[in-house]
Amino acid sequence: MRRAYLTIFILLGTVSLVFAENQPLRFAPHWLPQAQFAGFYVASDQGFYEEAGLDVEIIHPTANINVIDYLEQGTADVISQFLITAITGRDRGVNMVNIAQFSQHSAILFVSKKSSNINTLDDFDGKRIGVWRGGFREAPMAMIMDHDLEVEWVPILSTVNLFLEDGVDLMTMMWYNEYNQIYLSGLERDELNTFFLSDYGFDVPEDGLYTLKTTREERQEDLQAFTEATLQGWQYAAENRDYTVELVVEKMREAHIPANEAHQRWMLDKVLEMQQPGDKDVVPGELHPDDFRMAVNILQERGMLERKACDYNNFFMPVLPGIQ
Repeated sequence: MRRAYLTIFILLGTVSLVFAENQPLRFAPHWLPQAQFAGFYVASDQGFYEEAGLDVEIIHPTANINVIDYLEQGTADVISQFLITAITGRDRGVNMVNIAQFSQHSAILFVSKKSSNINTLDDFDGKRIGVWRGGFREAPMAMIMDHDLEVEWVPILSTVNLFLEDGVDLMTMMWYNEYNQIYLSGLERDELNTFFLSDYGFDVPEDGLYTLKTTREERQEDLQAFTEATLQGWQYAAENRDYTVELVVEKMREAHIPANEAHQRWMLDKVLEMQQPGDKDVVPGELHPDDFRMAVNILQERGMLERKACDYNNFFMPVLPGIQ
C-alpha cells in the first residue's frame, strides 16, 4: 500500500518534516471506456482504492494499441487483458504474470446476417471476416484454423459499420458489446446467425489482471490491495446497477466517446454473467489450471507460439489470500 515515511532534517536549528510517499499505481484497461471496466470506475469513485491506501490512475489506450505495450514500456503498472492474448504476450518476451482472473468464460462470437446464407461453419470458407486490429484475435483465428477454413481477415477498430454495410460477410464480436450494437442499429436478433466460440471448444476466460513479474515481486502489498478493492468495486456495481451505468456513461463522455445507457446496461449485465464460475471450482480472482492449459494448447497446436509455453505456476501468481 501507499505509505508515508517521516524524515527529519535539522538545518541551522530548524526542524523540517518531509513526507515521502510511494508512487501511484497506474492501471490500464485493454479497451476504451465502457461498462466492461465498471468495477474499476466504481472502486475509484466510491473511494475503495483510497481506503486501501492507494493512489490509482486509470489510463485507457486507444483502439489500435495492444495494452501489453503499455506494460512493457512502463506506461502502466497493471493492465487488464484476455488470457489467450496475455499468453502470446508472454511468448514474445514480456515477462508478465496473471495476478487475478475476473472473467471465467468467453464472450466472443462470430455473427453473420441470415440474408448472407452463412448458416454453418463450412459456409465461412472463402468469406471476409472482420477482426479487431488492437488484439483479441487469437481465439477466433485458432477456431478458423481448427476447421481448415480459408478466410480473408479484415482489420477493424471499434465500429460495426463495415458489417452493417456488407463490407464484410461476418464479424468477430463480443456478446456484451458489438452484438448489442448491431441490434441497436436496427437489425433484429432473428435476422442474425451467431456462432459462439464457447460452443466449439474455445471457452477461454478473458479479462484478467496482469503485471510484470518484477512489479509483482516489488509491489505485492499494493497489488493485493488493488485487487481486493477492485473486487469490492465489482460487487458494488452488481448491487447498484443504475448508479454504475450512470458512472460509466460519464466516463465515456469525458473521453468523448458516444455513450448509450441501454447498451451500457446490457454490457454490465453480460460482463457480470461472464464473471460467474458456473460449474467451475474456482473462487473470485482465481484462474483454473484447466483453463490455462486449454488456452496454451489452442495456441501451441496451431503454431501460434514460438517458444516453449510457460508453466501455470510461473504464469498465475495470485495476490489474493487463500488462492494458491
